[in-house]
Amino acid sequence: MSKKNSAFICQACAYRSAKWAGRCPSCGEWNSIVEEVVNSKSKPVRKSEHIPAKSIQHLEQPELIRIKTPDNELNRVLGGGIVPGSVVLIGGEPGIGKSTLMLQLAIHMQGKFLYVSGEESESQIKMRADRIGIKNDSCFVVSATSLHVILHYIDENDPDVIVIDSVQTLQSEDIESAPGTVSQIRECTNELIRIAKSRHIPLFLIGHITKEGFIAGPKVLEHMVDTVLQFEGDRHHNYRLLRSSKNRFGSTAEIGIYEMLQDGLREVANPSEILISQKNEELSGICIGATIEGARPLMVETQALVSSAVYGTPQRNVNGYDLRRLNMLLAVLEKRCGFRLAQQDVFINITGGLKLEDPAMDLSIVTAILSSYEDIYVPYEYAFAGEVGLSGEVRAVSKLEQRIGEAEKLGFEKIFVSTGNKPLLSKKGGIEVVNVKKVEELFSYLFG
Repeated sequence: MSKKNSAFICQACAYRSAKWAGRCPSCGEWNSIVEEVVNSKSKPVRKSEHIPAKSIQHLEQPELIRIKTPDNELNRVLGGGIVPGSVVLIGGEPGIGKSTLMLQLAIHMQGKFLYVSGEESESQIKMRADRIGIKNDSCFVVSATSLHVILHYIDENDPDVIVIDSVQTLQSEDIESAPGTVSQIRECTNELIRIAKSRHIPLFLIGHITKEGFIAGPKVLEHMVDTVLQFEGDRHHNYRLLRSSKNRFGSTAEIGIYEMLQDGLREVANPSEILISQKNEELSGICIGATIEGARPLMVETQALVSSAVYGTPQRNVNGYDLRRLNMLLAVLEKRCGFRLAQQDVFINITGGLKLEDPAMDLSIVTAILSSYEDIYVPYEYAFAGEVGLSGEVRAVSKLEQRIGEAEKLGFEKIFVSTGNKPLLSKKGGIEVVNVKKVEELFSYLFG
């Protein structure tokens, strides 16, 4: 009987140690080192074949064929469609809609589809498919966690697309560690990638994420796959963002936007019209900012509320915006522009549940704060795009042509931008572009 060798492996970074430790010496995580059984079978040494190096000028570039899916948002994020033999890893919080997105793709897409679930039973998947309301006889569902069983189903059905939900539940009989450990994830993923590459079958892997927001398992998992997608959003809001953090076959600047409904996910072709609420009353503290998510321009409603501090210490609360940047903008308004906001409560809300980091939203945030502070409304036909500097100047922003085009398409009459962008404007179309140099100039223009 062969002796079993064990090693202590960190579940966060795959660091291997001969003894247990409370903290990983490599990544610094606490209680992440677990003992795993390691196979010590020696493999025969293969002689490497000599392949001469080639000049990059003489390399042939094969034609990249993509499979168009019925999901236009997914096509956009993947760079135009699914590449045969590509491996896509999708991560997201529990209940955000990862399984629903893949099941909708399996039901709507033509060709033979194999959906492998290690978390739900076949009856549960059937209930979700009935809720979506579309049937497909070419979609085959398997509830299994054994890698050898899954490989048997792949050989038996010869699918065109494979979905594994999720990769952390898989287990190989060749490794005697628990599912979800570094050894199991690495071994199972390697075998599935080998099958996908050799047979040119697109493979989708659904992955869990940690409490910090990273995909669970070894970091090498993200290096092994071709594309890494993050499914983001707040479960208390209906909108979801599909964002690419790695893509070997396209750009990572595109995002897909969905709306979660009772019968599944719906593509949002024009998110700006949904993120802007239709107002009939003239309310202060509300204005529209032109932002860029990936390579996609969005018009987002910004709400601000400024009131006197009742409890002594002023409150600074934000929803969908950076609190530290808000404190910086308030300091600029206090020091450079003379507005007394030190003893005021300031609340900021970005509608739709979005979380924005675009510096171009500074001008919209500042305008909403001043509108609420003066209790004077800003016309809903005005849009704003500019970064505010520490001296109160309005700085130029990137991709201004796209922001102006989106505002013009939605019927805005004016858009306020920095004077630094003036030489960059090639056309104005049917919208008036107002250039401002400082925040005081913007205040005088809007509120007199």
